[in-house]
Amino acid sequence: MDHQPAHFLLPSDPRTFGFFVDGKIVEAGARPYFERHSPGHGVAVTRIPKCTKEDLDLAVAAARRAFEDGRWSRIPSVERASVLLRAAQIIRRRAEEIALWETLENGKPISQARAEIDGCVGIFEYAAGAARALHGDAFNNLGDRLFGLVTREPIGVVGLITPWNFPFLILCERVPFILAAGCTIVAKPSEVTSATTLILAEVLAEAGLPAGCYNVVTGSGSTIGQAMTEHMDVDMLSFTGSTSVGRRCVQAATGNFKKLGLELGGKNPQIVFADADLEDAADGVAFGIGFNTGQCCVSGSRLIVERSVARAFEEMVTAKFAKVKVGDPLDPATQVGAITTAAQNETIMTYIAKGRAEGARLVCGGEQLDFGHGHYIAPTLFGDVSADMAIARDEIFGPVLSVMPFDTIEEAIAIANDTVYGLAASVWSKNIDKALTVARRVRAGRFWINTTLAGGPELPLGGFKQSGWGREAGIYGVEEYTQIKSVHIELGKREPWVS
Repeated sequence: MDHQPAHFLLPSDPRTFGFFVDGKIVEAGARPYFERHSPGHGVAVTRIPKCTKEDLDLAVAAARRAFEDGRWSRIPSVERASVLLRAAQIIRRRAEEIALWETLENGKPISQARAEIDGCVGIFEYAAGAARALHGDAFNNLGDRLFGLVTREPIGVVGLITPWNFPFLILCERVPFILAAGCTIVAKPSEVTSATTLILAEVLAEAGLPAGCYNVVTGSGSTIGQAMTEHMDVDMLSFTGSTSVGRRCVQAATGNFKKLGLELGGKNPQIVFADADLEDAADGVAFGIGFNTGQCCVSGSRLIVERSVARAFEEMVTAKFAKVKVGDPLDPATQVGAITTAAQNETIMTYIAKGRAEGARLVCGGEQLDFGHGHYIAPTLFGDVSADMAIARDEIFGPVLSVMPFDTIEEAIAIANDTVYGLAASVWSKNIDKALTVARRVRAGRFWINTTLAGGPELPLGGFKQSGWGREAGIYGVEEYTQIKSVHIELGKREPWVS
């Protein structure tokens, strides 16, 4: 496992941020700070203000004013698209800076962060086109006297709560679509990865987004996040995170019946048939669980493999894991970086211990890697996993893969669907009939055939079952942040009711 530190990229002192309300940076003043240490190096990298509920109220009020006076919600879509295109250009220009802060706070490999930021440029560019493509409908079938229109209107002020695993990517899978719809935003990033959400405020301001349309309030989920879900003047809440917290969002949102968009947990199957290109499948399976150190809601954490090739395929995946470069996130050669928080590191190691205790066979990995600082876990593979084990049922959110064999296509589908989640799934087979049958019957919002974790902003994201509500990205992602209005127009003179 390679570990080549790149200390020249580490800041000598942590960067101190303010928060962002009504087009202006607000300094922390007397507010305390979160001090974030790089999970790969243990060095302090950022200081983020702990905002108050009063700060949130000011941000929501700014977003409300910006929405109601029409400075964004009522301008032509071509003007909104122009702002989004300029934002894309600025992100491209600042890509290396954004990628660095993403890596410093999150611990993901710098090469991965760079690819994600590049993808975010494309998302903004796509959303600019979607802003201009958004439309309603007309009904010319109501008779000679009545004509019907269906319009889409921006829903209003959107509260946006994003997680620590993809701070900038998940932000950019939401923000440009929310803005394309004409809404205004109050964003609350994870307290451990707030830097790039605040940098996006600078980007959008430079791009010409009017003041008040994008606000950032930093703080913990238990204070600012909870207050946002309960806030009576937030029209919609978009939350990405665990299913347990998503459930609390549902309960809190009943105060004003705000609309919810929820992308929650997953326990995603990767189904491998004997007729697959097994070399491709082994590489894809390793990538599907190793990407972002498995801290990914669409990670393929259940390997459902045809029994006739199960042992041989285990060996192929083990060989792939042995070649994965785990190490310093700032080293461009690193493929798997650091675990983002000490708490998550402990959670993963606890599940590995549970897997052993419950009788699963540890094929490889399972240990903490010691590089002198930071949290690192070797990619881990368990065999002989049964459906009742914790490692087969719970979202671990780490590089831990469980092997579950099957004999028939019906059994593979049944195992894949035997979960409360339904976020994503993959199937590997060269038989298109078989692959499409599985794709149609496995209950998941995203599905990959002979690939995994692929795609772009054109296709929507979201889950079935307890993996969430609603869809992000694509034209569906713009529509998610709109309300539908029916307009009835009567032609000619009215037939009197009272004569």
